[in-house]
Amino acid sequence: MKKVLIITYYWPPAGGPGVQRWLKFVKYLREFNIDPIVYVPENPDYPMEDTTFLTEVPSGITILKRPILEPYRLASVFSKKKTKRISKGVISSENQSVIEKLMLWVRGNFFIPDARKFWVKPSVAFLGKYLAENNISTIITTGPPHSLHLIGMELQDKTGVKWIADFRDPWTTIGYHKALKLTKSSELKHKELEKKVLQAADQLIVTSYTTKKEFQRITDTPIEVITNGYDVHYFNQTALDNKFTLSHIGSLLSGRNPQVLWEVLAELKKESDSFSNDLKIQLVGVISDAVINSLKENGLENDLHQNAYVAHSEALKLQRTSQVLMLIEIDSKETQCIIPGKLFEYMAAERPILAIGPEEWDAAQIIRETNTGKTFGYKSREKLKSAVWEYYLSYKKNELKVYPIGLQKYTRRALTEHLSRIIKRN
Repeated sequence: MKKVLIITYYWPPAGGPGVQRWLKFVKYLREFNIDPIVYVPENPDYPMEDTTFLTEVPSGITILKRPILEPYRLASVFSKKKTKRISKGVISSENQSVIEKLMLWVRGNFFIPDARKFWVKPSVAFLGKYLAENNISTIITTGPPHSLHLIGMELQDKTGVKWIADFRDPWTTIGYHKALKLTKSSELKHKELEKKVLQAADQLIVTSYTTKKEFQRITDTPIEVITNGYDVHYFNQTALDNKFTLSHIGSLLSGRNPQVLWEVLAELKKESDSFSNDLKIQLVGVISDAVINSLKENGLENDLHQNAYVAHSEALKLQRTSQVLMLIEIDSKETQCIIPGKLFEYMAAERPILAIGPEEWDAAQIIRETNTGKTFGYKSREKLKSAVWEYYLSYKKNELKVYPIGLQKYTRRALTEHLSRIIKRN
């Protein structure tokens, strides 16, 4: 059985989508004759936790832990709430306080590539010895945080180990990168470091086709796409919500505010008393003030049912009891490559997806191919309104459902099989 060392920042009890990708890979790798060894921080400052993920860590897996210096912990002395929001990726360009502007400037210009950079040197020292003593010839780093790729690059240089770099998100083209108030020299450092990592790795893995195209313009390193996916869960039969529930599970940040959808819902409420009585907007997770204010401005506050972060198991149940699942992405070229992890769970829930995002969005392509919902750009107002009304009429007839095609290739087990073939080549 081939050994592989996986270097990741997010690991149970971390919550959110960042932890799930490699937790699920580790869960299935031994079925494909790969023995995963996981290296994680001993004292991480996770922005959110979900202890239910601890039950999914396979027994017998070797997990190595070393201390990490967390600057976010120090920054919280000035503003714990704002520090937590920034570490979650909740960066609003509106009404920023002086402290928030300062923290973003420091984050972007002093911590390159990110605030976990101080874990690189001690990790290389520890892991270099561990690799030699345990006959490990392949390592995998996953980012963000992209500083973990620097660990892989240095270990490759010092030991000759084969290095696979997994990018769950892009680096310099990710949407929030522009919000970090970078100086020209800092922006150049980010790009130079990105290029260096992309060219040095033996193999790159990305989660979207657009990111693959972007990276191919920078490097000749082999690149493969392994999207996120879904685990097969077995639930007792659950009844759908009696209301016409439009649910969004996960963060809705200020840039990801579907104003056009709120306007369409407000119009339909005015045009139909039954629609007004049946409508329920369910938002679960971190919701920005801009989203809440937009709902209020459109007279939808009484239709809003808001929950803070819930355990993953509860999120899965909410998906299956909702009438419609909303998938929202920022309307920009930089977000064409973003395929939210929740998309695959939405597809597995077999509830209609209503997706709003940028033109040529990778996620929209998957939704169309799997016949799991309808997708719209931000300028498709009338088409969006017609689709919501069509969904509503089907709901009233108790006929609102989808008929998915080809979901099997997105199961976590099938994706892990793909990963195992890459590992065996390196």
